[in-house]
Amino acid sequence: MESLRKLWLRFFRYNWKFGLFLILLFGIPRFILVLQANVSGGYSTAFIIFMLMWFTPFIFLTKQGRKDMGMKRPNHYLRLLYSFVLGVLSCAIVFGVFLLIFEKTDGNAFVYISKAGAMPADIPPSDKLIYFIIAAIPSMIFSPIGEEFLYRGVIHGSFVSKFGEIKASVFDSLAFAFTHLAHFGIIYIAGNWSFLPVPALLWIVSMFFVSQIFFRCKLMCDSIFGAVFSHAGFNFAMMYFTFYHLL
Repeated sequence: MESLRKLWLRFFRYNWKFGLFLILLFGIPRFILVLQANVSGGYSTAFIIFMLMWFTPFIFLTKQGRKDMGMKRPNHYLRLLYSFVLGVLSCAIVFGVFLLIFEKTDGNAFVYISKAGAMPADIPPSDKLIYFIIAAIPSMIFSPIGEEFLYRGVIHGSFVSKFGEIKASVFDSLAFAFTHLAHFGIIYIAGNWSFLPVPALLWIVSMFFVSQIFFRCKLMCDSIFGAVFSHAGFNFAMMYFTFYHLL
C-alpha cells in the first residue's frame, strides 16, 4: 500500500529521493534560522520549523504510512520510561566528554548553547528550580516530537525500502547530526563568527550517537514514541546540566 497521500504522488514516490527532499526542505531553513537565533538570542522563529515538523506525517503520509513509520501505541508502556532514562544517560555521557576535554570554555557545546540561548546568569538558588522547569518543559516537547516525527519517522521510512532499517537509521542520523552543526560548531561570539573544527566534529559524532540511541528506543518500543521519549530525556538532562552545573 502506498504510504504517500495521493496529492504528493504526482511529484514523488515514498523513497530515498523524497527523504532527501525533506532533509533539504527542513534542514536548510532550520540551519539558517538557528544561526540567526544564535545572534539574536531568540529562538521563537526557529520553533516554527519544529512545529511544522510535528505535522509532516499528517501532511505527507496516509494513515497506513503513519502506522508504518511507528505512529502507534508502544508494545509496552514501561519501555517509554526506559527510553527516557536512556536519553538522560546518553546526554550525561556527551556532557561528561565535553566537560572533560573542553571544561567550561566556549569549546564546550553545552556552554556555548547555554550562552546562545540567552540563559540567565547568576540565578538565585531559590529561583533556579523555577527557571529550570520553565526551560525544561518546552525543550522536552517541541524538538523531541518535531524532530523524531521527521527524522526517525517520515525521513527514516523513506530510506527503508531501498536500504533496510539499520542503514536507513544511518541516513536519518547523519541528517540529524549535521543539522545540529548550526547549534554548535559554527559559533558567534563578540560579534564574530568562528568555526571550531575539533569541537564541531565531536559534536556531530555525539549527535549521531544519540540519534542511534533514539532509533534503538523506537525499535525497543515498536513505536516512534520511544524515540520521542528518549529525545525528551536527553533534552531534560541537557537543561539539568546547564542549570545545575554550568550556570
